[in-house]
Amino acid sequence: MKGYVDQTTAGAVRADDGTRLAYREKGTGEPILFVPGLGYASWSWEPQLEQLGDRARVIAMDNRGTGTSDAPPGPYTIETMAEDALAVSRVVPGPVHVVGASMGGYIALTLALRHPNVVTSLTLISTTSGGPGCTPVPDATLEAWATSDRVSPQEYARATMPLSFAPGWTTRHPAEFERLLRMRLEHPTSSRAWAAQFAAAAAYLEAGAPEGEVDVPVLIVHGTEDRVVPYANMAHLARRLPSATRLTLPGAGHLCWIEEADRVNQAIEAHVLSSSAKD
Repeated sequence: MKGYVDQTTAGAVRADDGTRLAYREKGTGEPILFVPGLGYASWSWEPQLEQLGDRARVIAMDNRGTGTSDAPPGPYTIETMAEDALAVSRVVPGPVHVVGASMGGYIALTLALRHPNVVTSLTLISTTSGGPGCTPVPDATLEAWATSDRVSPQEYARATMPLSFAPGWTTRHPAEFERLLRMRLEHPTSSRAWAAQFAAAAAYLEAGAPEGEVDVPVLIVHGTEDRVVPYANMAHLARRLPSATRLTLPGAGHLCWIEEADRVNQAIEAHVLSSSAKD
């Protein structure tokens, strides 16, 4: 199987502050922008680029500080990264469907609230609207993450990435885990950039998403065994977005869009087609 780099075309735009923002894209048709989570980059959307790129124009960005995007000194904010996503979305002449996972969900929701005319639909995966009532990152995960400035990016990724999968997933799929790890480490996220993203995510979780209403169709996807953004956050997010469609993935972890790629991709495609038909 070809890697996502072989299947996609690279591009880059400039944020308002001059930061270079890289992305990879594949396909033609309905445009879908994928926004990655904390410390991750476009590689994490490989199953979506590979499968959905045959039927849509799929664009996966590298947030500032990750992948081949610039890594300016912090502080970062979710609002700044939402403006980054807006800049990448402008490679398309018109609104886009936006898919965000984990911190990418914070960014996607903020983008939809700040720039509603840019977003055709939202898919929010393994994420939360934050604020009072959200379920925080488990202590065991935070303790593992706290080593980010004391070990190399390679050691850090190998030690902490299993927490993003369902318990036992990496043991059952060792070759796939090693392949994903290699993709992640082709352009490792520095501890400084990771800390800047983490601080932005933590501020969002405390304050909650911006005020406002989301008037586009929303799909919420969450695995029941999420050890990063616990599954209880699905109900919390649904209270903020009561008209959203929900997809629960029993037994799936935080990276459910990788673990259950076929099912998640089918749901995204159906959501995109349904939302486009309503335009």
